[in-house]
Amino acid sequence: MKNNFRYVLIMLIFLSGTLSPYSLKAQTSNASKELDVKVATLLQKMTLQEKVGQMAQITLDVITKGPDRFSSDEPVVLDEVAMKKAFGVYKLGSVLNTANNRARTPETWFRIISEIQNAGKGRLNIPVIYGIDAIHGATYTAGATMFPQQIGQAATRNRELLRKGAEITAYETRASGIPWNFSPVLDLGPDPRFPRIWETYGEDPYLTTQLGVQVIKGYEGDKNNISDPFHVASCLKHFLGYQVSISGKDRTPVSLSDQQLREYHLPAFKAAINAGAHTIMINSGLINGVPVHANFTLLTKLLREELGFKGLVVTDWGDIENLYSRDRVAKSNREAVMMAINAGIDMSMIAYQYEPFCDDLIALVKEGKVKQQRIDEAVTRILKLKYQLGLFETAVTNFKNYPKFGSKEFEQAAYQTAAESITLLKNTNNILPLKKDMKVLVTGPNANSMRTLNGGWTYSWQGEKVEEFAAKYNTIVEALQNKIGNNQVNFIPGVSYKMDGKYYEEYADQMKEALEAAKNADAIILCLGENSYTETPGNLSDLYLSDLQTEYAKQIAALGKPVILVLNEGRPRLISKFEASIPAILQTYLPGNFGGDALADILFGDVNPSGKLPYNYPKFPNSLVNYNHKPSESRSVVAGVYNYDADYNPQYEFGFGLSYTTFKYDNLKMSASKITANDVLTVSVDVTNTGSREGKEVVDLYLSDLYASVTPDIKRLKGFDKISLKPGETKTVSFQLGKNELSFVNQQNKNVVESGDFEIQIANLKTKFSVQ
Repeated sequence: MKNNFRYVLIMLIFLSGTLSPYSLKAQTSNASKELDVKVATLLQKMTLQEKVGQMAQITLDVITKGPDRFSSDEPVVLDEVAMKKAFGVYKLGSVLNTANNRARTPETWFRIISEIQNAGKGRLNIPVIYGIDAIHGATYTAGATMFPQQIGQAATRNRELLRKGAEITAYETRASGIPWNFSPVLDLGPDPRFPRIWETYGEDPYLTTQLGVQVIKGYEGDKNNISDPFHVASCLKHFLGYQVSISGKDRTPVSLSDQQLREYHLPAFKAAINAGAHTIMINSGLINGVPVHANFTLLTKLLREELGFKGLVVTDWGDIENLYSRDRVAKSNREAVMMAINAGIDMSMIAYQYEPFCDDLIALVKEGKVKQQRIDEAVTRILKLKYQLGLFETAVTNFKNYPKFGSKEFEQAAYQTAAESITLLKNTNNILPLKKDMKVLVTGPNANSMRTLNGGWTYSWQGEKVEEFAAKYNTIVEALQNKIGNNQVNFIPGVSYKMDGKYYEEYADQMKEALEAAKNADAIILCLGENSYTETPGNLSDLYLSDLQTEYAKQIAALGKPVILVLNEGRPRLISKFEASIPAILQTYLPGNFGGDALADILFGDVNPSGKLPYNYPKFPNSLVNYNHKPSESRSVVAGVYNYDADYNPQYEFGFGLSYTTFKYDNLKMSASKITANDVLTVSVDVTNTGSREGKEVVDLYLSDLYASVTPDIKRLKGFDKISLKPGETKTVSFQLGKNELSFVNQQNKNVVESGDFEIQIANLKTKFSVQ
């Protein structure tokens, strides 16, 4: 009977070119049923120990030879004794990360993962699933193509570029033998203090939603066919409300109403789930005093029942143990395991000490404190993912089948993304672009560093090993030397980063020499910002750019020379103490291995900048208001007896970014001035390049609900497009606004469209319509 079913299925696939949409749907349904049968059949054969082992994930260091579990010998060699215990005794089903916190070649990955698969299959031949944080390229693979970090990708506003970048990352991750990518980060990044804002798409829910969906399509393919050896399973991070902690520091408590959670933080995850994402990772922190890893309401009622997520739920690093050791909601590790699994966790990213998790979970099932049904649910999802990835047929993909790995084609895509991300924030008297016959002084701690161009999660967790793997690429200095010649570029750092201890601190390094050399330069390119970091090591207590860099910028500006400030940073460090004295400013974010080349092309006019800020760039540390703020946050400066500072005073606003050409907006039109909540409103505008050179322009549509039962935001991004215009060329850009764009979450936590007036804004044009 089963063989007959397979025969019919094969024939259906063969005839799919002539099948009706109904038949295609039936074909998909049959394939899904066959997969369910496979999983259920395998599940019936498994012991409790084997099931619990599938729910456990360890880091690679645990099964390698070395002095302890936290470090391995080099070159990396797998420890047969450790693997026999992990896979033979405890039946573990997943491995993540790299060994010794460093990148490996595709050949090395193939060897390591092949050995793991041979050791890990066990009596039932169940493959191990390997996962990695490939967040802007194949993070831990030497020679992989490194794109700008997510915050820079968001600045491009280019959906096509992000999808292409995700496709390349998927290809190169599979070339490393790894099928599971812990990306994209769909956290909202509204707090510039937070150390992981650069891993987000910025502060806007709509932008995050739109870009996140494109990246998932790039990772998983149009049809989410992750058995395709050129695609990977994506993993949405970090469900939910992670990056809005009260303190602004990593993994510290969040206070968030249900209305805010649904209005701002949920949309990107909901859209990603609807787009077919296969896995999701959980927020490491607490919301309203409850650790998310123990929150049944969020993990089961919301994620499973309301959003309909059917995929795998995995913890973040060590977070079940944290319920006991850090958050103190559990009195023991066993109670922590019980709380997390019963809340809805399927797989524990244990990292190191896997024995307590496995032993305690088995005991909990035998005690009846975790139901067998809950175990079977979790293991069903894990096995299903392994089947969907094709791991039962090909447990590890071979690097030899990926000839485009690290290719010029892929590098060009990374360069283009970097070029479109860089954002021109200031250009007094058109100081930019510079002339190629100029003599320039390049200075600052970020001027000659591949590490700062890439940031964290690059060849190593904190990015401290970047220089070892990225020597063939160009720093800013090297790119400028290639652009205009060594004899025209003088490099003196002036200020440098310490590379040990708290390595993002600085010290004075030839500052006097640099200031003296600046007197003979036609222009000064001042490269300031941050060293690499992520997560808790990136916490800070002062958002201002460091005192030493600030003082250096003041002294450079006081020389009266043309100064171009190049910001290279993961978050917007405050520059208001010297910004007014700097004539030109470029924000590069963390542009990746080709950021130096892209910047050089922009500085000298071979590329016209087109990036737009994905966040408000704040001016003061106690004025961190987002662009989509409430009306009460928009007070202006008032003079008089009770004078006070403005509440809304960003240095540069979300969506801001200059060009070397100019654009004019005309003919803002709507398909109707009155609509119902179920109608779709078409909005169009004409955009003309009124300058003398070709340029790309981001057309943003903002919507304001003028009056609502919950105080509306001043404005919200509800549409964007990026177009290229030759001098004198005009294009018409159209948007459609429907229920999703018009609705908001009311006091009852329901998405509603209320009748009333709305205002549309595109550039300097505004118009109104009403919903009846």
